[in-house]
Amino acid sequence: MIEHIELFFKSIFIDNMVFAVFLGMCSYLAVSKKVSTAVGLGAAVIFVLAITVPLNWLLDQYLLQPGALSWLGEEFAEYDLGFLSFIMFIATIATMVQLVEIIVEKFSPSLYNSLGIFLPLIAVNCAILGGSLFMQSREIETFGLAVNYGISSGIGWFLAILAIASIREKIRYSNVPGPLRGLGITFIVTGLMGIGFLSFGGMLTGGDEAPKQAAQVNETVKIENIEPVIEEEKEIVTITKSDN
Repeated sequence: MIEHIELFFKSIFIDNMVFAVFLGMCSYLAVSKKVSTAVGLGAAVIFVLAITVPLNWLLDQYLLQPGALSWLGEEFAEYDLGFLSFIMFIATIATMVQLVEIIVEKFSPSLYNSLGIFLPLIAVNCAILGGSLFMQSREIETFGLAVNYGISSGIGWFLAILAIASIREKIRYSNVPGPLRGLGITFIVTGLMGIGFLSFGGMLTGGDEAPKQAAQVNETVKIENIEPVIEEEKEIVTITKSDN
């Protein structure tokens, strides 16, 4: 349970797709002019990541990894289909994006029209493919953790685009210097937000430093306690040699 909670908060705040690795910046900058469109695209990204990451985890575990085909028989145990990772992952993502596009067009035509070309472009959004590749490189152990990682990564991207959309709507009525209007001030705000999100890193690393510091203190105390004993033994050996 602890690893699920840790992965959830780490994926949202510390390893945020936008602020930590700068993935999905194209749609992040282009669709963040209005909160309504940002919410729609963010929800679509959560949906796609929540489905594609677990599906690609199953593909990776039972098809792509070295020896993953052993369930087909011993003669397939030596096969390594890792070179197909990109093709299989992109195929899964493209299928899910087409499903999202059909659903949005059916139930929310206004949102479909406002998102325009950026809805089908989710298929080539680096954040979507990055979620599956990070899942593979970090060696997520269980299917449940893969589902957790997909949902939490999507929530992190959703929060990022929602936050910048809210700020950009407010900036529209602010007196921004001419050279910084548009993407200039957006990049500056994004950088400041990235610093803020990265500051959450101590939330999960602070607890690990305390045991290490305690262990170092114990080692120092042991060394300090041993040194007088060593000095006494040296004196005894010196006295014994002088008596001889």
